[in-house]
Amino acid sequence: MPTTPATEVPTDEPRADVAKVRQCLRCETTFHSQWAGERICSRCKSSNTWRNGSPLGSGASGAGR
Repeated sequence: MPTTPATEVPTDEPRADVAKVRQCLRCETTFHSQWAGERICSRCKSSNTWRNGSPLGSGASGAGR
């Protein structure tokens, strides 16, 4: 149960971190996010590009090196 910061007394307000449908910041598809900080879908997180930490954008291919 959430608490108020000043008094640390439990409140009946819902938590901000609720599961909801969000748009992936990488591929822009909608997915079911489990908490407010989850903004990348599982498909993108399982990609080699994401797991290897490659940058996004036109320079991600490594061309010209």
